[in-house]
Parts: sequence; C-alpha cells; structure tokens
Amino acid sequence: MEIKEIKYDKINIEGLPLQIIKRDILQRQEIVLSWQGIECVENKIIDFLNHFDIPLFRCENTIQFLFPITALKIFAAKSKILWPDDEKLALSIDTIIKSHCIIWKAGRFTFDITDKPLVYGILNVTPDSFYDGGQYYAPEDMKKHIANMVDSGTDIIEVGGQTTKPGGYVEVKPEDEIMRTIPAIKFIHDKYPNIAIAIDTYKLPVMQAAIEAGVDIINDVRAFDSYQKRALMAKSNVGLVTMHSSREHEYDNLSDEMIKFFKDNLKTLIDADIDLNRIILDQGIGYAKVADGYQDYTMMRNLDQLNKFNRPIMVAISRKGFGKKLFNLNKEDRLPVTLIAESAMFLRGGRVIRAHDIAETYQLVNMLDIINHSYWFR
Repeated sequence: MEIKEIKYDKINIEGLPLQIIKRDILQRQEIVLSWQGIECVENKIIDFLNHFDIPLFRCENTIQFLFPITALKIFAAKSKILWPDDEKLALSIDTIIKSHCIIWKAGRFTFDITDKPLVYGILNVTPDSFYDGGQYYAPEDMKKHIANMVDSGTDIIEVGGQTTKPGGYVEVKPEDEIMRTIPAIKFIHDKYPNIAIAIDTYKLPVMQAAIEAGVDIINDVRAFDSYQKRALMAKSNVGLVTMHSSREHEYDNLSDEMIKFFKDNLKTLIDADIDLNRIILDQGIGYAKVADGYQDYTMMRNLDQLNKFNRPIMVAISRKGFGKKLFNLNKEDRLPVTLIAESAMFLRGGRVIRAHDIAETYQLVNMLDIINHSYWFR
C-alpha cells in the first residue's frame, strides 16, 4: 500500500469552485491524501482513519481523505503499529511529512515548527519599554530574570535595547543600544548554550554587533528595509523575523495589503540571497496607524491568511494595549486576555509565541499542542 497527496489542481468536487476549496484547505493547514492499494484491508483502513475524525470517501480502488498537517507524525506512528511490515506505506507517509515540514533555521538552531511550537521570551534591558521597562536594566536583575525564563520553559530569549512602543518613543544611539544588549547576549550564550538568542533592533550597527556576539535571530520591526541590512543578513546564518507595519499609512483592505506586503518582502529578501527557511513572519499587531485599534483584532482573526506562505508565524501580542482599550485593564492585569488572544491565534497557525510571561505561555502552547495531537486509540 501507499499514500499519495492529491494536489489542488487534481481535486474534483462537483459544484464547488476549486479556488474556494484550495483557500479553505490552506487556511486550515490540511492536505488531501489518497490511500492506494486497499484490497482486502479496506474496512481496517476505514476504521483506522475514523479515529482521526476526518472526512473520507471511497473512490475506485482508493480511499481519499482530508488530513491536518500537524497530525501527520502521529498518523505515521499509528500506521506503523498496524502495518509494521509495509515499508512502501511507511516511506510514502514519511515523504509527505518531509514535504510539509516548516523549518526555521536560526543561527545555531534548526526548529521544526510543525513538530513543536516555540516560546519566544522577551527580555527588555531598557528603562522605558511599555510593560517591563527598567525591571531588568541592572545586570543582576537581568541575570535572575534570564534564569527564571529558562527554568520556566522558554526556547528563545529576545534581548531588546530600544523600545518601539506606540504613541512615540525616544530613539537611542546605536552605541547605547549595543551597550545595553551585548552583555545580555554574551551572558546567555555562555551560560545557557541550549537557548536560542534573539535581538529586537532595526539598526544596522546593532545587528552587526549582535551577530559578532553570537546572536541567533534578528527581529526587525522595519522588515530589513535597506540594502545594507539585507547584505549583512546574506553573509550571516541568523534567523530573521520580518514584520509588517502600517504606522505610516491606513488600508482599505487589510488582508490583501498585508499579503501583498509579505509577498513583496519575502521576494526582496530571497533576491538578496537569504534562505527562505531562515525567515518567519510577524503581522505587526500594535503597529497600526491607529494604536490599539480594530485593525489589530482583524490581524488576530486573519492570521490564517498567511499560512499560504508556508513559513512560521509569530504571535506578538503580549500585554499590548488592546487589553486597555477593550476592558480598561492596566498592563499588570492583561495576562488573561493576552492568553485568550494568543490561543485563538495559535489555533489559526501562529506557532511562535512572543511573550513576557514564560510559565503561563509554556502551559498554553503545550496544552493546545497536546489537544491538537490527541487521537484516541485503545
């Protein structure tokens, strides 16, 4: 037996336009599969597939079915238990899994986002960041907080030395930002080698200093908007977080414009000889022309529109101002509403969660991942 993927142009469902089907399947992160060579074991296969609660139908000598990409590895493991000697079947499933893995290459690390979501911890070594400004400015406070983040389950620690909060901010000189961030990067690199290190900066000299200090990821809220930045990225092996921002303009159709931005931005980065597998996407919630406005809620809902790019998607909404606008919550009281919004976005495909609260975020991503991977076999 073997299983083959049915590409979208081969799907034939009478009465429903192909483009509607294709868009719906892409957004839900599903694929159409065909189980071939089912003679004598058809009932066993149908019983097996029914455990995954998926639609399926018999078509000539095949069984065709819709399947979630995130459950493919469980599908492979369970099928090997039932058909341990069918090497052709096992190979065909493994081939499908490899073709749909979303890989993020980031410095010393290679993450398989389809297999494991990531907790991306925020460490602001600034006096004025909107939530934790000043808390970890002193070296000893910074080191204690890093230890707590690691113990709580973070996969990545992002060091920030320049706030870009809405409503205006004071830009610091590159040398001041370097002075704030590089000691933290070097400390994490030496003390916690299993933790990936990111830096949040839009300044070229800071990027250069961070790469020399051993950073694995650069998060640029300006989407690597200069030739010099892109040339530096091309010469390095760091991961890139490229962010969409609309602070300078307003949209008529947000989804269309956001998709156009990432399509053009990814082409620009790839044309600069940057490997696509190094890049992840950030919608830029909180960076709308109207701070904490309804554009942010649309981006929470339409995140699944970005699944078509087959890149990891960051959820970066931790304790942001929507909690104040909607529920009059002070920043200290916004954790519950943050976790709720993060959950909605996680279920739409956002599997890199950028957060201040590591322990709670670790529980969120792992609980949702366990639910998504839970299929009952006695």
